[in-house]
Amino acid sequence: MSRRLEVAAQHSAADLRRAARHEVDRRAAMRLIGIAETIDGEDRQTAAERADMSDQALRDAIKRYNAEGIEGLYDRPRTGRPSKLSGAQRDELRKIVVDGPDVEADGLSAFTRDDLVKIARDKWKVAYDPTSMGRILRSLGLSRQKARPSHPKKDPAAAEAFKKGSARPAANNP
Repeated sequence: MSRRLEVAAQHSAADLRRAARHEVDRRAAMRLIGIAETIDGEDRQTAAERADMSDQALRDAIKRYNAEGIEGLYDRPRTGRPSKLSGAQRDELRKIVVDGPDVEADGLSAFTRDDLVKIARDKWKVAYDPTSMGRILRSLGLSRQKARPSHPKKDPAAAEAFKKGSARPAANNP
């Protein structure tokens, strides 16, 4: 049995290399380069090494190229595990985070990921790890922000007076 897999002559090697140079998706570009090397007569192992992939990955790419053309070289969508929270629950979680905690009722000045994990567990009976909660928050368009520290004995009136008052005479101000 031969290890040689014939490439359908849909495009020339030069056309595939040109497409690879302009390709935004690196993985698809490397598959194009590997197929171009194969069209030029290189054995699959050498062509795969030049395309920074395994020879089995190149073989799979050649099969997909023969069946679907260049469009077949892009990664297939991955389904992954479905989210534990529904779309409505995610929207509600976003609203909870944006509104923030009630300082008197909750005793919190800001939510941490651990707090949000507890809220999700209590409200929707869904268990998350704090790291996963961080991913959910990023997917909701929220970023990690920390309040600027403030000393508890700070006097706001004194700070404002300090900002307004100037140590320099008015004549020195341009």
